[in-house]
Amino acid sequence: MTEPAYLATLNEAQKEAVTHFGSPLLILAGAGSGKTRVITTKIAWMMDRQGMSPRSILAVTFTNKAAQEMKERVLKLVPAAEEPMIRTFHSFGAWLLRRNAHLIGLDPGFLIYDEEDSQSLLKSAMGPDGDRNAVRQALRDIGRLKDLCIAADANAEEIAREGCAPEVYRLYEEALRRTGNVDFGDLILLCVRLLHDHPEVRERTRQRFRAILVDEYQDSNIAQFRLLRELSDPAGFLCVVGDDDQSIYRFRGAEVGNILGFSDAFPGTRIVRLEQNYRSTQAILDVASAVVGRNKGRLGKRLWTSRAGGKRPVIAYLEDQDDEAAFCAKLLADGNLEGTAVLYRMNSQSRTFEDLFTRRRIPHRVVGTVRFWNREEVKDAIAYLSLLANPRDEVSFQRIANKPPRGLGRSSLEKVRARWMAEGGSLWDACTALSDALPAKARGGLRELSGLHGRLETELDARPLAEFVHFLLQETGLYELYKAKDRSEDTAKKANLEELVNATSSYGMGREALAGFLENVSLDSSVGEEEERPSGRVTLITLHNTKGTEYDRVIVTGLEEGIFPHEAGAGDAEELEEERRLFYVGITRARNELYLTCCRKRRLFGRETEREPSRFLEEIPGEDVEVLGRTEAGEPACGEDDGWPLGAGVFHDDYGPGRIEGKKYTEGRLLVTVRFQSGKVARFLPQYARLERISTDE
Repeated sequence: MTEPAYLATLNEAQKEAVTHFGSPLLILAGAGSGKTRVITTKIAWMMDRQGMSPRSILAVTFTNKAAQEMKERVLKLVPAAEEPMIRTFHSFGAWLLRRNAHLIGLDPGFLIYDEEDSQSLLKSAMGPDGDRNAVRQALRDIGRLKDLCIAADANAEEIAREGCAPEVYRLYEEALRRTGNVDFGDLILLCVRLLHDHPEVRERTRQRFRAILVDEYQDSNIAQFRLLRELSDPAGFLCVVGDDDQSIYRFRGAEVGNILGFSDAFPGTRIVRLEQNYRSTQAILDVASAVVGRNKGRLGKRLWTSRAGGKRPVIAYLEDQDDEAAFCAKLLADGNLEGTAVLYRMNSQSRTFEDLFTRRRIPHRVVGTVRFWNREEVKDAIAYLSLLANPRDEVSFQRIANKPPRGLGRSSLEKVRARWMAEGGSLWDACTALSDALPAKARGGLRELSGLHGRLETELDARPLAEFVHFLLQETGLYELYKAKDRSEDTAKKANLEELVNATSSYGMGREALAGFLENVSLDSSVGEEEERPSGRVTLITLHNTKGTEYDRVIVTGLEEGIFPHEAGAGDAEELEEERRLFYVGITRARNELYLTCCRKRRLFGRETEREPSRFLEEIPGEDVEVLGRTEAGEPACGEDDGWPLGAGVFHDDYGPGRIEGKKYTEGRLLVTVRFQSGKVARFLPQYARLERISTDE
């Protein structure tokens, strides 16, 4: 059979990954190695050459944008009457739960609470104890437990071991179930429970999806791994694509062990390494490999490219953050703004760049502003819509009951909530029951709100959704409320409400259209998507936000101990390895030029402190970089030949054998950091210490 044309563009490793079928497959896709091309081509190949029905293929990833891009690429390669299911993990979870909601006590029309909704719900449930900080911390703890696949009915000691109060977790879950809604953690956790407790659903789902593919597998958490185990049929095909060296979201629950232990979890796994990089020069890749190669928790690969050579990366030792910002501005004088990104470990580092770039009129954008679906005026409108979909949605009711103001204070709303909790039913039933039991002003506001809801109910099924949303904005008074705010505060909130109407234009009419729209809104607002890059601006961005991006020139700033690596992770071996992976991710965003900056002193929290160069800079071979400046005045820069290279074996009379894992110059003298076989780490001045060079084999 003739080889399909779409395979001709692949290298040998990519082709091997695409055509392997049968046993589980782990594709280790290095940065810039064309993983999206591989996974989409593999889906097309299964449909085209394995004869698989698109309906039997499930592919999951982590952002809606990535899912849409995968779908478009697949159908471009192999047009099909039916599309394979390509969704985010959470979107798939919502799909599966809606079809089996009755089995786990959910209404098929459940809403998905975002972080702000969950905070409002828990604050209300905790009462006087629910101050903002306590609520936020509790929800972080609960979110971590759900990522670990630990439910509220688990053993109290197990919950407490993760730092969460069991009674608060249960209180939150009771409040959530009372509303009939779910949060994002539930979309995975409840799916695991559904499939585990209902074998008939598990078998039916496995029979439907004979091939399962997971993109960005290094970002998966424990609950997502458990879901994959439940979905995977030993007689089916499982393929995961990821890069253990780019696992940087531990703080969000990502578990690098999922990819490191994949072969153990799924026996017979074939591993294919994609090591050819199509983005960066070899000079940049050499630095990246030297750094990440220090990690012990990795499966191992080394990136290479046909773009041999290239400009050597630059390490710039600077005086302070003002000098650092001026250094970046000087680089930008060549006019390549759009192709340049300034990367930093902490959001607070951006201010110096913003201030200087503004003064010098250097166009820039800061990634990480408030997203459309999280804006106040948009969330208000969504809350009105959510109450129409679910009349038990306590959070939405509390949000809009007095917006615009209609005389309903906290005391009156608490009485409505208490009646609803005591008698059940809908919140509107509670409003009706209390209509004569409140003070005159509140009674009038409650009747006004109930009448508004009745009018909206009547119109919902009579208009296309976009027309209905326009009607709702007028009828509720939100248009006028935010039009007035725009005049007084010079904002564009009314324009955002108009954009909301535009967003509903493709959803048809009636309750089914509303349900589909609300689900997509919830899923869109859960994960930050890559923003469109405005032309002619330099990008200021945190290292964590750079995943999936690339630039002609990258400047990684703040490479000092306590900043990068961050002080929170410097003392923990696993955290330090993640910090090193984060550095690797930053480096591999660069196509042509890479600059690494380090300051001798820096203002932090209002105080200027002396800084030490990051240990990561010491891990880069001196011959791979060009060094500008000195660590301190008149001192040699790190990396120059001094007879004590990184990785060299040493012996000390008191501590035994060890290896040099860091070095710097201080007051003109070499200071080395040694990790001994006993685990002890110590620093020495070789010219004075009883330190002897030995072979690493001794």
